[in-house]
Amino acid sequence: MALATVRPQVRRAAARAGGRRRAHRQALLVVLMLLAVQLVSLARPAYACGCGAMVHDPKTTMAVGRETSVVRWDGRTEQIVMSLQVNGTAPDAAWIMPVPHRATVKLGDPAVFDRLATLTEPAVAQRHYFWPHGGDWPFGHNGDAAEAPPPSAGSPGVGVVGRERLGPFDVARLTATDPGALRNWLKTHGFHLPAPLASALRPYVSQHWEYVAIRLAPAERHRTLSGTLDPLRLTFASARLVYPMRLSALATTPQSLGLYVLAPHRMEPRSAIGGARPEVFFAGRIHPEGPLQDLAGRHPAFLTAIDQSFPQPHRITGDHELRRTAHDTPFRRVRYEYALLTVAGVPAWIVTVAGTLLLLQAAAAALALSVAARRRRRMPPATG
Repeated sequence: MALATVRPQVRRAAARAGGRRRAHRQALLVVLMLLAVQLVSLARPAYACGCGAMVHDPKTTMAVGRETSVVRWDGRTEQIVMSLQVNGTAPDAAWIMPVPHRATVKLGDPAVFDRLATLTEPAVAQRHYFWPHGGDWPFGHNGDAAEAPPPSAGSPGVGVVGRERLGPFDVARLTATDPGALRNWLKTHGFHLPAPLASALRPYVSQHWEYVAIRLAPAERHRTLSGTLDPLRLTFASARLVYPMRLSALATTPQSLGLYVLAPHRMEPRSAIGGARPEVFFAGRIHPEGPLQDLAGRHPAFLTAIDQSFPQPHRITGDHELRRTAHDTPFRRVRYEYALLTVAGVPAWIVTVAGTLLLLQAAAAALALSVAARRRRRMPPATG
C-alpha cells in the first residue's frame, strides 16, 4: 500500500517539473522572437524628413528627429534653407528634394537659425502674487523668481542639369520623366534609395517637377552621422509657396517639422496634410539683420513660425502649400515670471497685515475710550 501511494506522487511531481520546463522553453522562445523582431527593425533603414532621407547600407539605421527649414518667398521666387537633426548608425546618407522648377543649390548659413530662434523667443512678462509661496519668507528664501511653464551623364528618362560638390555634400540636380528610371539613375550613381521611392515620386514626375539629390558623408572615416547637419540653401521659381513633404510618408518614426516662413504677409498651411494641427508660435513683421539680410533682403518682411508633428507619417497626403491669412495679425508667446508683490521692497502682505493690526488696535483703543467716557457720564456726581 505504501509503495502504491508513493508512485502516483512521484508521477505528479515529474509532471509538474515537466510543465515548468515547457513553460520556461516557451518564455525563452517568446523572448528570442522579440529580440529577432527588434534586430530586424534595427536593420531596416528609417526613412525620414520632408525630403525623404535614406541610408546607404541597409544594415544601418538613420532617423531624422527634427526638420527645421526657413522658407523665403516673394511671390515669384522661393528659397529653402534646410537643416536636419539626425541620429543612427549610418556612416553616410542620401536624400532627395523635389522642387517645382529648376533649382540652384549652395551651402546655407547656420547663423540664420540662431537669429530666427532669438527673434521668436517668448516675451517675458511679470505677474505678482500676494501671499507668500514655498520659497518666500517665512517659509524659506529663494532669490530666483519662480518661472511659469511656457502656456532636410543621364540615362533614358533622366536628365542631369548639374552636379557639384558643396562642402561635404555631393549634389545632383536632375529631371525625370519616369520614376523608375530616376531611382535606377540614383542607385547607379551611389544614391542608394528605397524601393518604395519610385512610387512616392510618381506624383512629382506627372507634374514635371525637378529633383535635387544630395549625398553626405562625414569628414572622418568610420564616423556615424549624428547631430545637426550643415544646412543647404535651394532657390527656385515658384508662383505659390510650397514646401515638399510628400516623401515623409516613407518615414517609419514620428516626425517633427519647424518652419520659418518669410513672406510679404502672414502665411498659414492650407491643411494639416495628415499631421497634427500646425501651431503658430510667432507672427510679426521684422527688419532683417545680420545673417537674415542675405536671405530676406534689407526690407521688412513678415515672419510666421510654425511647428507641426507627424505622429503617423504614413498618413501624410501631400506637400505643404501655404497661403496668405485674412489679416496680418501679430502673435508672440509669453513666458510669465512670478514674483512676490512688494511695497518699497517690503512684501505687500506684511504691510497689509501690519496695517490691519494697527487699525484694529486703533479701533480697539477708540472703543475703550468711548466706553470709558460713557461710564463717566453715567456716574452720579460726587457729594460732599
